[in-house]
Amino acid sequence: MRRSIDRTGGAVVSSSLNEVVALAPLDALPPDSLHACDAPVDGDNEPLILYRDPQGGVRAWLNVCPHAGRRLDFAPGRFLRSKTGELVCAVHGATFALPDGNCVAGPCRGDCLRAVPVHVAEGEVRLGEAG
Repeated sequence: MRRSIDRTGGAVVSSSLNEVVALAPLDALPPDSLHACDAPVDGDNEPLILYRDPQGGVRAWLNVCPHAGRRLDFAPGRFLRSKTGELVCAVHGATFALPDGNCVAGPCRGDCLRAVPVHVAEGEVRLGEAG
């Protein structure tokens, strides 16, 4: 069973995708880096943010700011980081803690980015939970 995003409520919900969707080679994501990709989520191709934390774990979120529904990158695949390493929305300055995606400053403080489950297998970051 794979999981995907319920865009109306923001919760992670189950879906029945059986195909393997590779998002990126793991070695293309250095520790503590952000990357953009697109992936099928709930039947639509959606922009995602991949974050590889300093310990090597990978997380993913929709590339959508909860404040105004705009992309967080200032140019395709280019993200702003604060001096202390948080992800900053290029449009309104909302600031998101990494690796959890919680908004810690700005117009949507207290909200969080919508998580998309990913896992690492055979050297690839793949959509969905490990199965």
